[in-house]
Amino acid sequence: MEPGEFGGTVGRYHQESTPWWPEPERARPGSPNVVVVVLDDVGYAQLGCFGSDLHTPAFDRLAAGGLRYANFHTTALCSPTRACLLTGRNHHSVGMGRIVELATGFPGYDSRIPAACGMLPEALLPAGYATWAIGKWHLTPEDELHAGASRARWPLGRGFERFYGFFEGEVSQFGPALVEDNHLTHQPRASEDGYHLTEDLADQLIARVSDLRAVDPDKPFFAWFATGACHSPHQAPRDWIDRYAGCFDEGWDAWREATLERQKAMGLLPDHTVLSERPDWVPAWASLRSDERRLYARYMEAFAGFLSHTDAQVGRVVDHLAETGDLENTIIVVVSDNGASSEGGPTGSIGDVRAWNALPRTVEEALARLDDIGGPDLHNNYPWGWTVAGNTPFRRWKREVHEGGVADPMIVHWPAGITDAGGIRHQWVHAIDVVPTLLELAEVEPPSVVKGVEQRPLEGASFAASLTDPDAPDPRDTQYFEMFGCRAIRHQRWKAVVYHPIQVDDPPLAEDTWELYDLEADPSETVDLAAQHPDVVADLERRWWAEAERHQVLPLDNRPFSEFVLDRPAAVPPRSTYVYRPGTSMVPEPAAANLRNRDHRIVADVEGPTEPGGRLEGVLLAQGSVFGGFSFHLIRGRLVYVHNNSGLYVTRIEAPAFLSAGPHRVEMRFEKTGEHRGNVSLLVDDTRWGGGTIDHGIMNRISITGNGLTCGRAEGEPPCKDYRPPFTFTGVLHRVTVEVHDEPWLDPALEAEDAIRRQ
Repeated sequence: MEPGEFGGTVGRYHQESTPWWPEPERARPGSPNVVVVVLDDVGYAQLGCFGSDLHTPAFDRLAAGGLRYANFHTTALCSPTRACLLTGRNHHSVGMGRIVELATGFPGYDSRIPAACGMLPEALLPAGYATWAIGKWHLTPEDELHAGASRARWPLGRGFERFYGFFEGEVSQFGPALVEDNHLTHQPRASEDGYHLTEDLADQLIARVSDLRAVDPDKPFFAWFATGACHSPHQAPRDWIDRYAGCFDEGWDAWREATLERQKAMGLLPDHTVLSERPDWVPAWASLRSDERRLYARYMEAFAGFLSHTDAQVGRVVDHLAETGDLENTIIVVVSDNGASSEGGPTGSIGDVRAWNALPRTVEEALARLDDIGGPDLHNNYPWGWTVAGNTPFRRWKREVHEGGVADPMIVHWPAGITDAGGIRHQWVHAIDVVPTLLELAEVEPPSVVKGVEQRPLEGASFAASLTDPDAPDPRDTQYFEMFGCRAIRHQRWKAVVYHPIQVDDPPLAEDTWELYDLEADPSETVDLAAQHPDVVADLERRWWAEAERHQVLPLDNRPFSEFVLDRPAAVPPRSTYVYRPGTSMVPEPAAANLRNRDHRIVADVEGPTEPGGRLEGVLLAQGSVFGGFSFHLIRGRLVYVHNNSGLYVTRIEAPAFLSAGPHRVEMRFEKTGEHRGNVSLLVDDTRWGGGTIDHGIMNRISITGNGLTCGRAEGEPPCKDYRPPFTFTGVLHRVTVEVHDEPWLDPALEAEDAIRRQ
């Protein structure tokens, strides 16, 4: 209790003293619950209620009982949009100009959301709300994800009372790297036992609601429910994917045309809307070979099954809210964070990490693994044709600021506050407008101070009036956009936009040409009016630069992999010796020993069973997943090392002899013979027991799904098929030491520890 807060009296004795109890923090009676459902990489046209023919009954039911916002916009990328949705401020203003993995050392891009830009739960928690985050976070700097890092920018440091989910931008749906509250945790069951992440997340949110209602039937809650769907890998239970068999055989061209007609009939788009031209780099469906059509249709079946499965899990949450009596007074906001993804490339992908490692993704390989698409072994993503289709009728896609990248679906469902269920709203709304709207509806003032830090003003504006008034004005007239050098500004009916390809300097950013569109006459940006209205272009360009100065957008940089990214400080200071022990938490890749393209040793001190016939087995050290990584382990008494480069090049080296009982020092030694290649030796007590060669070493990233380094056990979907997790080491594993230089592998401190243990 703070000094001066006590309202009773304290005498020398209890007879002359009066107790006093502070009033508990309670929300105002009737405060609504708030659930924000954030989908990932779902394009404007991919929900049934936004014109798709995909089966999304739960989302459609929310739309039928609420409102669809046909003119909602995001930043074109996930971390930035999430920062907007949680802070009510522009992404550069809070340092989230890019995803956290591509942060640079400039104020608008450092991925460190300042305390002066409080998040929505930091406003609702003091107002008497319970606050939970479930699912994807992707807002903590990469160098702060390990167990030894500060928790200030983890969810519980930003106003959430509970968290269960994952930190990365993408994750295996069958073997995720999970975090609970402020610690890393294990998935509750294996994929072969029916585990799927989206189901797990729904279970967690349902449990939070049940826990609260068991003790307090009236306390309102705020739930951030961010699925991994439908970001790649597009993975779902097989039966959900197979339901769509044959549904996309007509291809993306026919799908786009039919979808636009449905969108017009629904009233989402005006009748004069024209389908944007299919880009030159996307082939006509009719021009494809039959095997290409079969493959590309299967990619889309996997995405559709993933989305429908996600819809069913959201439906479970909604049904639970109805069962507890909360649905009537719960504001449910459903959004996507950006347009459909183009990361699958022109022909689709079964290994998205390969782009980081300069490796091919061929049609021939994908056809050979057609039956695996959508399952736990592939990081699959559909080709560009389906990306364009997912953004119907708009141009371009995620990561770019034409409408295909920034126009997204939004549903608002609130039976207690919406009178024209099923209505459509055409107000121009941006992600930064969600926080001020929810605060107004909850009757909570934006705090001026959070945890002693004076707050910067919100930059969004409330669109609450539009919930009951379909003719309410737009909340704001002007909004800028920028992503990797692509930039745009919308002012009233006009939009000026620049496309600049990533990692390309010709023409220079300073010489880019602005396009101009009249969004009222041409919502799909098909007629460039820049030549007819140079005065409008000049005015909008001036406005854009003013916004860029105001919101920390500068310096412009279209290079995701610039020296600003590649040369930033390491998560922890690099060293020559790393020591890992069983029982420690998973170590994220940025904080683990970097073994790529360098001489190194992995040495484990073990003791085997002494009973007759006993054999050592289990993981010594492993990192990554089936999508890429390595594993140093024993299987049925034999020493094994597996190196998996992006699921394409898998090298397995096994010692020919069995390890005997007693203490041993087992080692994997890698000696470079060229760039990303070298010789592997397996040693037992300094004697070589076998070896082999690695011809295709991992170049840049082991994993992009957050599967880090583990000692003494495995997690998720491991890098090899030798075992299933947890495959805990059966003997005694004292430690595993990783040496990445040519000095002796054991430092003096470890030598002393070893001597004491052996006494």
